[in-house]
Amino acid sequence: MVADGCGYASPYWMTYRQCQALGGQVRKGEKSTIAIFYKSYTKEVENAEGDADTENRRVLKAYAVFNADQCDGLPECYHPKPLIAALEPEGREDRLDAFFAHIGADLRHHGAQAYYEPLRDRVTMPPAELFEAYDHYYATLAHELSHWTGHSSRLDRDLKNRFGSDAYAAEELIAELSSAILGAELGLPVTHLDHHASYIASWLKILKSDERAILTAAAKAEEAASLLLGLGGYQSSEGETDVDLADAA
Repeated sequence: MVADGCGYASPYWMTYRQCQALGGQVRKGEKSTIAIFYKSYTKEVENAEGDADTENRRVLKAYAVFNADQCDGLPECYHPKPLIAALEPEGREDRLDAFFAHIGADLRHHGAQAYYEPLRDRVTMPPAELFEAYDHYYATLAHELSHWTGHSSRLDRDLKNRFGSDAYAAEELIAELSSAILGAELGLPVTHLDHHASYIASWLKILKSDERAILTAAAKAEEAASLLLGLGGYQSSEGETDVDLADAA
């Protein structure tokens, strides 16, 4: 989301020291971005009865990082060409369709509103031709599918929240962060955020009242995005996917 907003083309971020270790140098005057590292793990502990037990733990750390586009002298591999954006438009749409179809959600196209129904476990989307661009359709679908991950049969988030409540705004924040992660992987825009001024105002209210809200939302958004990427067959570490997202048409 930050990369898209700042116009960075590279998906790579690093600390000042990491940049130097790679033979690069952060350009003078460039400002860092705070990145949150999240990891959950289990540790063997001794319970009150003296028996071995496992305990779930989480690690949250903040780092000041720079995008590769803010640095000089880095190896060329840190400035790759976007895998999906390089495709011909028609082929790119086919592969994105294949990715989202792989997820297996109950999806219908109807009306002019996009929404997820927890009780029916169904995503409703307007027809793609009603969007300004096909990418905006995909970005909106990614948002609604992020809500879909919260169903009790998946990540089991509380989706029974009234519109306008803090809990509702928190779920919207999770969905937007998750869709932004998907966008970074699939080359989708985040320009649809410009139309969500009311949501952003609600998020700011939450963040002011709870300093850890963004950390909690980011952790849950990462879980949601990872689930969707896995179901869609996307493997970012190798640049390959089961549905050939990186292949030309």
